[in-house]
Amino acid sequence: MAFLEDRNHTEVTEFILSGLTDDPVLRVILFTVTLCIYLVTVSGNLSTILLIRVSSQLHHPMYFFLSHLASIDIGISSSVTPNMLVNFLANQSSISYLGCGIQLSSAAFFGTAECFLLAVMAYDRFMAICNPLLYSTKMSTQVCVQLVLGSYIGCFLNTVSYALSFFSFLFCGPNIVNHFFCDFAPLMELSCSDISVSGVIISFSAGSVTMTTLFVIFISYTYILITILKMHSSEGRQKAFSTCTSHLTAVTLYYGTITFIYVMPKSSYSTDQNKVVSVFYMVVIPMLNPLIYSLRNNEIKGALKRQLGKKLFS
Repeated sequence: MAFLEDRNHTEVTEFILSGLTDDPVLRVILFTVTLCIYLVTVSGNLSTILLIRVSSQLHHPMYFFLSHLASIDIGISSSVTPNMLVNFLANQSSISYLGCGIQLSSAAFFGTAECFLLAVMAYDRFMAICNPLLYSTKMSTQVCVQLVLGSYIGCFLNTVSYALSFFSFLFCGPNIVNHFFCDFAPLMELSCSDISVSGVIISFSAGSVTMTTLFVIFISYTYILITILKMHSSEGRQKAFSTCTSHLTAVTLYYGTITFIYVMPKSSYSTDQNKVVSVFYMVVIPMLNPLIYSLRNNEIKGALKRQLGKKLFS
């Protein structure tokens, strides 16, 4: 603690993260499991990015967006997992005031980016299935870059609201964050300043992102479903469905977990449940996404076989 000038209280310079458990044996087990998940996450998503870059067969808008989604998944996991791993083995799970702000901002940035990219990918599938003749024109390289840049700008604006709110808080009492990372809700509970305005700003910002992206996804898949039902060829319907199932799975997993945490009434679930679900969407889902997109995508499996064949016979 460092004393504030002309104040009768102290300023918090670090936070203690309560983590997932106090059991030393369970902490070692969780460390091992989390480390394995993180290694699979980084290697799986990096492999996806490299495969898309080196395979000319995958130089299409869908895979361009997928490579950015893989980068974002690495970012989401890296924003909390390394600190989790250290804290599992440390006697006291502490993080500096600045480090907490950076962790909160990075988690907000990459979490928002995931929402935007999933919406962009839904729009891409809509254009591919509902307007196939205009697809190459409507989804040109320039348009794809603009969509990604627009997504990152939206992420930045949402992150600024989180960062400004956090650094405007005054922490002068307890510094134990009831979570395994610096999430906004438990930090609000520790603030001894007026949080009403910040709470409204964050709710509006996060709610706008969630509702806007969900609306884009819902409208896109409504038109996709109508188009598929109008197809006379069962083979065409099967092919159209196969290009959407991976994305729909990713959307269901991600939005299902963030809805549970940030939308459901707080009285309907416990803090421990909140922590478990947070682990799922920040640590587990980034590992699952490359598996979801590769196992159900024949083009990615074919490109991987070709690249492995080149390496074996070169």
